[in-house]
Amino acid sequence: MDLTQLRAFVTVAREGNLTRAAERLHLTQPAVSLQIKSLQSALNLQLFARTPSGMTLTDDGAKLLPFAERVMDSVAEFRQGAAALHSTLSGRLSIGTILDPEFIRLGPFLKRLVENYPQLSTQLQHGMSGWVLQQVKAGALDVGYFLGTPSKEFHALRLTSFTYNVVAPPGWKTRVAGRDWPALAKLPWLWTPPESAHHRLLTKTFGHYKVTPNKVALVDQEPSMLDLVKSGVGLSLMRESIALREAHAHGLVIADKVSLSTELSFIALAKRKNEPTIATVFALLQALWGNE
Repeated sequence: MDLTQLRAFVTVAREGNLTRAAERLHLTQPAVSLQIKSLQSALNLQLFARTPSGMTLTDDGAKLLPFAERVMDSVAEFRQGAAALHSTLSGRLSIGTILDPEFIRLGPFLKRLVENYPQLSTQLQHGMSGWVLQQVKAGALDVGYFLGTPSKEFHALRLTSFTYNVVAPPGWKTRVAGRDWPALAKLPWLWTPPESAHHRLLTKTFGHYKVTPNKVALVDQEPSMLDLVKSGVGLSLMRESIALREAHAHGLVIADKVSLSTELSFIALAKRKNEPTIATVFALLQALWGNE
């Protein structure tokens, strides 16, 4: 057998018809039929049965199809890998990361980057959103994730938007239900450093109402903030998906009258946006996130 026979086998199985399979393969119908016959002869197995509507896999054919599909997928990966070796992108790309890897789709992003540009090495540095912005501005990072919309000196790709809820400890429902921002400001708050998106969002919001929140602790890690809310220390911002999960699992209370929205962006300095590596990374992320 050879790859052309396996390709014919997989295509006929998927199309269920010799004519359509021949069109997909850009071959004549007799040529596809000959490839199927040659494969069946080499294997000494009957792979298809003819029916009035086309070609149907036999039991043996159905059992072998997954193996053939894996072979063809491997060939495609092999070709993709070989093509990537011709890439002119090389060197090192430093990336600033924030939040948790699953939320920012870090795994799929790096997988595509490694597969398509194997000569490009990556270095990851994790921190708060504002810190990543500062490091990109200083040139210590090439690109990075950021919460919000940066200034015009940055080139930004908006990946998705999401909502922050205000969460309170279990048993605080009567303290937060129906309360607006000025009322919530009087309750104990877990505060964050200036580099945090929580800090920027809450400072702007409380500033709009000309109120000062009651800050009882300064925290710079989301897991620590969550633990302190569970322990009854005070209020905090939390991504909506996490807030709903924790409300269901541990009885945390979500303030029902307020919320804040922001965006997850990917940034680089505007003056560097046309550099081949940076332009390529932005295009790859655009394809990964689609129209979200």
